[in-house]
Amino acid sequence: MVVSLRVKEIMVKPVTISKSQSIIEALNKMFHEGIDPLIVLSSHQVVGTVSRKSIADKLGSKQKAQIAIAKIHVASSLEENFSSAFPEQNINDLLPLLKKNKIVVVYDKDDHLIGQVGYGELLKVLQPKGGIDKVTEPAHTINVNERLTHLENQMIQHKISRFVVNENEKIIGIVTETDLAVSLIKFREKIEGRHHDFHLHNLLVRSVMTSPIITVDRNVKVTEIIDLMLKKNISSIPVTDQGKLFGIVTRQSLLNAL
Repeated sequence: MVVSLRVKEIMVKPVTISKSQSIIEALNKMFHEGIDPLIVLSSHQVVGTVSRKSIADKLGSKQKAQIAIAKIHVASSLEENFSSAFPEQNINDLLPLLKKNKIVVVYDKDDHLIGQVGYGELLKVLQPKGGIDKVTEPAHTINVNERLTHLENQMIQHKISRFVVNENEKIIGIVTETDLAVSLIKFREKIEGRHHDFHLHNLLVRSVMTSPIITVDRNVKVTEIIDLMLKKNISSIPVTDQGKLFGIVTRQSLLNAL
């Protein structure tokens, strides 16, 4: 394990958004920058983060069903799940912080925001030892013809961020909280508020999943999986064993194995 690097050597420029901006602006920025979550500012001070999941949760709230999306602000989806560090700290100090939260904000000695570190930055320099079994966690599955409302309930109630989609016992895709957030925004933009419940009830998982899906065999090296995740900027990859779903490797499971 690398022990000599400091936070300032791996941190990247912070990606921020004001709490007064709309959740559409937040989601667009996440896709443009390829990052999730965003750091939320109020009067130049960090007040929390906004993630694709928090946006999906908010859009699924019946209290917001009648409100135009453009009028729903980041402040309504604000979360306080971030940690902080200073540039001279050793990067090993970041490991327990990122196991708890998705992002670490970096301050200078005057408490000014100067950077951020996420899973990707740390995994470029710290990688778990051992085989793929050590970094694989159980995968949750859902049928391609399941209703989107059921998917949403499962994600929220059981805090599941992704499902591998199957059809006739074959893996055909993956659906994540990101897919859910995007689909809900598109849905809300097209359908009038009074018709939301009726039309939402008829949406199926197949309409929002990502397909085809990237998978890896159980014999692949962990370093190859990390390289693939960083190259494709994806947070998870299902693992197969003799063509059957064995589990899934996520950035969180990789960090937990360090």
